[in-house]
Amino acid sequence: MQYPIWKIEEIRHQIEVVNGTKPPDILIKNATYLHSHLKKWVTGNIWIVKDRIVYTGNEMPLVTETTEVYDANGQKIVPGYIEPHVHPFQLYQPHSFADYAAQLGTTTFIADNLVFFLSLENKKAFSIMDELNKLPFAFYWWARFDSQTELESEEKLFTSKSIGEWIDRPDVIMGGELTGWPRLQSGDDQMLYWMQQAKTNGMKIEGHFPGASERTLARMRLLGADGDHEAMTIEEVERRILHGYAVTLRHSSIRPDLPILLKGILEKDLQIFDHLMMTTDGATPSFHLDGVMDKCIQVALDAGVKPVDAYLMASFNVAKYYNLSNLHGVIATGRFATINFLKDENNPVPISVLSKGVWLKRDGEKVHGLSPVDWSHMPDLNLNFELKDADFQFSMPFGIEMVNDVITKPYSISVDTTDNELSSKHDQSFLMLIDRNGKWKVTTLIKGFATSLKGFASSYSNTGDIILIGKNKKSMLKAFQEMKKMNGGIVLVEDDQVICSLKLPIGGVLSDKPMEELIEEEILLKKELAARGFKLGDAIYTLLFLQSTHLPYVRITQRGIFDVMKKQVLFPAVMR
Repeated sequence: MQYPIWKIEEIRHQIEVVNGTKPPDILIKNATYLHSHLKKWVTGNIWIVKDRIVYTGNEMPLVTETTEVYDANGQKIVPGYIEPHVHPFQLYQPHSFADYAAQLGTTTFIADNLVFFLSLENKKAFSIMDELNKLPFAFYWWARFDSQTELESEEKLFTSKSIGEWIDRPDVIMGGELTGWPRLQSGDDQMLYWMQQAKTNGMKIEGHFPGASERTLARMRLLGADGDHEAMTIEEVERRILHGYAVTLRHSSIRPDLPILLKGILEKDLQIFDHLMMTTDGATPSFHLDGVMDKCIQVALDAGVKPVDAYLMASFNVAKYYNLSNLHGVIATGRFATINFLKDENNPVPISVLSKGVWLKRDGEKVHGLSPVDWSHMPDLNLNFELKDADFQFSMPFGIEMVNDVITKPYSISVDTTDNELSSKHDQSFLMLIDRNGKWKVTTLIKGFATSLKGFASSYSNTGDIILIGKNKKSMLKAFQEMKKMNGGIVLVEDDQVICSLKLPIGGVLSDKPMEELIEEEILLKKELAARGFKLGDAIYTLLFLQSTHLPYVRITQRGIFDVMKKQVLFPAVMR
């Protein structure tokens, strides 16, 4: 990991401020702040020059009319929160999510690169990332080593050249997450080579090991995994700690495990908080209605975790683990001026937020939004083909049954699929995956998604291909046509009428709206789906994971219906 370096003239100016011959830009006086190394609250003054803290202590600087003086008397000050495991492409995109999260005190993301990697040439992806790096927010990234699905040409995308270019970027600090870890255990030396290359660059390797046995954890630790965020029980937390993993506790829209995990840690009196982090793990928009990392901190406080430990799990622990503590997670000399001002330590929602020396929030009001970035590099969803009656042929002997939001298994189809409409007396629906370029399709039935959903189309998927679901073939076609007019999005149709829609104009997979508006749209979409028999927790995750081969047992992919356990295509995609 290469750290940002302030220019020589900037450092000389900072020293002049410490020497008392030049004034700071901001003086925070009467500060009671959490010192991450001492693990206690200390008092003093904080001097800031541009984006850097140049002094913390009892001394007062030279103050002139150019110095902004902020009196923090009566407030508690903590480091800016860090989300260590962000999937910033869950309908929202990195910029809109960051702008929203920053108002709640989360000012650093360590983020998944998968959508960038699958959608763009590296040069164009890096251009967007460079724009994001100019904002008063800290973005760090992963380097993925697998696609977590079955692609037509994965070997052409995941090459040593393309992955090596990601690893060489200074803002890429993590390898993984390793959804394709079984390949490593089976002897995939190519993936192991990429992992070793990442480690040579000082990067951490994040696992993805739900339900892993002790032997699996041991093997993956030997292969290079450093951390894991998939513990679902207190026993799994202990198992990872015993094998030397850094453990990230999850609180997401499909796995809100944090309260019970923290309860178990406290009941067992496990002294492991220095080794724990927390994440919302790519929760869908409406889950963030009441927060991001501030939400996780509140859960920890409510569970009885000491405030110091709760705040450090969302700041210093992350920075220390990723070798970023010389920049983040510590309110001390030399770090970024990224700090949250709290009414008191029991309320993690900040009343004011300073990020890299820029006030984003003051006295409960948003005073600075993140400047827009250019998304024109993302390829538009140009669906230059039409669906025909012949495309709506569903002759598979078995379909895909939803066990829960993300687990799917095969089942024997017992209904007549030649009719234009299925009965609403059962929960089976037509399911079609169509290549976004119109070259191929995969058709089957899905059981457990809804009981009376007539037509549904989504360009939001794991790969950006098109998902159609519904009881009525004409309504499915109508939903597709409406989604095509929108240049991407999610559409629900009933009786030839659009019931609701959610536009995704950025590449057909991302919204260009602020999070606040997107949350309302997603809530409405989920309400309409629930009214038509969707009973599970998170339909957006269902759309994302229908193609995800890191989950059991059967998936619909670009290659066809895929048996995850046997790692083979059961029924191939059909060329159109």
